[in-house]
This record gives sequence, C-alpha cells and structure tokens, in this order.
Amino acid sequence: MDCLRGRLASPLSRVRFRLRAVNRRQIPNLVTFSRIVLTIPVVWLLYRGDYWPALVLLAVAGLTDALDGYLVRRYDWGTELGRWLDPAADKILMLGIYLAVTLSGLLPLWLLLLVVGRDLWLSLGSLAYRHWVGPLQVEPLLISKVNTFFQILLVLGAILKVGILQLDPILVQLLIVIVTFTTVVSGVAYTFVWGRRAWLHFHPPA
Repeated sequence: MDCLRGRLASPLSRVRFRLRAVNRRQIPNLVTFSRIVLTIPVVWLLYRGDYWPALVLLAVAGLTDALDGYLVRRYDWGTELGRWLDPAADKILMLGIYLAVTLSGLLPLWLLLLVVGRDLWLSLGSLAYRHWVGPLQVEPLLISKVNTFFQILLVLGAILKVGILQLDPILVQLLIVIVTFTTVVSGVAYTFVWGRRAWLHFHPPA
C-alpha cells in the first residue's frame, strides 16, 4: 500500500509543480490586465476634470508597466499571451487618455484622429502582412519610441497646464507639433520596413 502511494505521489507532485509554474507565469499577465482595467477610471476622471486623482492612477499604471516587464525579465515568466497583451494594454491606455483629454477640450480633435489613424493603419498593415506574407516580427523602431515618449509628455503637459501648473501654452503647442511629426514619420517608417520585407519575400535577391 505504501509503495502504491509512493508511486501515485510522485506524478501528483510533478503535476502540482507544473501547475504552480503555469500560475506564476500568468502573474505578469494579471499585472498587465490591471493596466487595462485602470484605463476606465483614468478616462472617466480626466473627462470629469478630476486631474489629480487621474494623475495618481496614471502613475500606478506606469508602475504596472514597469513591474510586468521586470517579472518577465527577472523570472522568465514570458508567455505568448503576454507578448500580445502588454503592447495592447499600453495602446488601450494611451488611446483612452487621448480620447478623454480631447473630449475635455485640452487637445485638438485632429490630433486624436491622427494618432488613432496611425495605429489603425499599422494594425491593418500587420494583419495584411500576416495574411499574405507570413509571421511578422515587430521590433519597436527608435522613432516609434520617441513618438510614444512625446505623446506621454504632451498629455501630461496638457493636463498640468489646466489649473495645476502654470505652463507656457507655447510649450504645449510645440509638443503638439513634435507629436504630429513623429506620429507621421513613425507610421511611414513602419510601412517602409514592412513593405520592404514583403517585397524581398516575393522578390528574393538572385
């Protein structure tokens, strides 16, 4: 009897270990998902004009972005879901913030349409590439990282100048120009890179 229990205990222990390992690998995904959930109160607070609470939640969202990346790098808890979910969470949060500040009148509508249009163009382009060419490995371009940085800076500047800090309006206008330029250039850059890969796929060099 004891021998039988020993034989059963060994595979059961391995199953429990594997389940714990799987559960741990989902921790970064749960942290990332919390960033998506935070988008709802952030957008609502911004739309209502409650800027201080919104900034606090934005800081928390930023911490979740740093935390999920740290967990993946430190403990190798990366998953296929996480590779898709992390950039999606960032994009949902950013688009939600831009929608809220635009509806509040802090940023022009055309800028929101430009940011959304660029993301929609790249999303459709990636789907088309995967459909007609094959798997697409998306490496963030430097211009895209610069664009994201100035998008965040612009939103913070637009919020801070409304009753929180006395910012020069010219500074916000300058950031709008920079975001417009980097949004267009980053969209063109991704289109060029993916288009070149597709061309080489169908027309390989001799």
